Amino acid sequence: MLVKTYCAAVNGLEVTTVTVEVSLNTGVMYHLTGLGDEAVRESRNRIAAAMQYSGYKFPIADITINLAPANLRKEGSSFDLPLAIGILGANGNIPDDHLKEYMMVGELSLDGTLQPIKGALPIAIKARSEHYKGLIVPEQNAREAAVVNNLEVYGMKNLFDVIQFLGDKSSPTPTIVDTRKEFYENQVHCDYDYADVKGQENVKRALEVAAAGGHNLIMVGPPGSGKSMMAKRLPSILPPLTLSESLETTQIHSIAGKLGKNVSLIAQRPFRAPHHTISQVALVGGGTSPQPGEISLAHNGVLFCDELPEFNKTTLEVLRQPLEDRHINISRAKYAIDYPCSFMFVASMNPCPCGYYGDPTHHCVCTPGQIQRYMNKISGPLLDRIDIQCEISPVPFKDISKAAPGEPSARIRERVIRAREIQAERFKDFKGIHCNAQMTERMIHQFAEPTEEGINLLRMAMEKLSLSARAYNRILKVARTIADLAGSQQVEPQHLAEAIGYRTLDRGDWAERGHF
Repeated sequence: MLVKTYCAAVNGLEVTTVTVEVSLNTGVMYHLTGLGDEAVRESRNRIAAAMQYSGYKFPIADITINLAPANLRKEGSSFDLPLAIGILGANGNIPDDHLKEYMMVGELSLDGTLQPIKGALPIAIKARSEHYKGLIVPEQNAREAAVVNNLEVYGMKNLFDVIQFLGDKSSPTPTIVDTRKEFYENQVHCDYDYADVKGQENVKRALEVAAAGGHNLIMVGPPGSGKSMMAKRLPSILPPLTLSESLETTQIHSIAGKLGKNVSLIAQRPFRAPHHTISQVALVGGGTSPQPGEISLAHNGVLFCDELPEFNKTTLEVLRQPLEDRHINISRAKYAIDYPCSFMFVASMNPCPCGYYGDPTHHCVCTPGQIQRYMNKISGPLLDRIDIQCEISPVPFKDISKAAPGEPSARIRERVIRAREIQAERFKDFKGIHCNAQMTERMIHQFAEPTEEGINLLRMAMEKLSLSARAYNRILKVARTIADLAGSQQVEPQHLAEAIGYRTLDRGDWAERGHF
């Protein structure tokens, strides 16, 4: 007897429907075809034990199973459930009347319990697009999958429950999630607030500009000057995620298995801070079993690299293309996948090997040559993709003890949201462009063209401050954002002057200036 069940294979963010074809004939062999990996091939033993604990015997027969399309690699243990149901259906233990109506995924424990799987959300989206009546998933994945509307999602505890349901012996209630309500309820306030930061008004201003335009930013300063403290508070001033951004971000975390327990939807912008010992694969994604990297987990959020020069230089260089294209294509001998990675890149670093170059309270023991070699660990092409470069000085103790609380994040966020709304209106006719940082060169000339006075100011800055040619477009992008924060339609000289001040590391005399 031939029986078909339906499941799905996840490859990047792409999901392919997989048909499990099970045929039972006279004999005692077990054949599994269709490019299943080791976890799929090992499923036979798990299925046999799960059937026994559920009150059914594994059939003694010649069992042939094909996972179609046969040329697509299938990885992971999520195929256990459809394989088990297919075998039971072919053996006559389950009527096959409803099998074509449902997609199902789940890993089986030896006692028949269903274990959670990765990628439940993108699989649910695929099930709805293929017009399946419902999706059967482990109980722990039910709320995640039920975020998808117009699809019946059944969270099952074990194999026996699935058998009873498909055999019309039980009528479980599908899991229902009010997606919009879930989304807005999860939009809690950030635990960190810029009101906790005393002083450093110039740095907070730079972070506000970066958040308003989606610009990449690097902070340079001695230890203890507050670089990490301020970077961690950046999500508190970013505009809230839209529902479509939330769904896209949740899909990536679902595939990576990074969704927290009982979390059905990510409603906060991600903040990822990998350690400097991270490998290239962990940063950009890939591996033997392809997984999203940190840059994709930071999609629609922030990737923070503390102590940037301590990262392996070749690891940093792989960031160049994703920062430009906002997606990463990973091609290997056995697969090719594409992950989105549109994130704000925020970095911090010491100004020299000892850390105290320019610190008024500590003596720096580094020579100009050592300082320059330290700075050269960050390549020019990577630095070219960082719009805002900000120097930080430590706040003196007397100022810390006397300073009043800083401006709260909520107030800064209001200004950021207003600036983003201006940009949304400006770029409404441009596909894939949402903020000033994403402008092309043609768009810069269209929307950020300075006045004659501004052009003269730029020319003087390029000559006097020894700014590199790559700084020109970056200055115009940042100036456009500063103008948006000020509510100005035209990029004025004062906006350009502030933007020029954010090109610290481009100045040819950086290592000789000796002060912040």
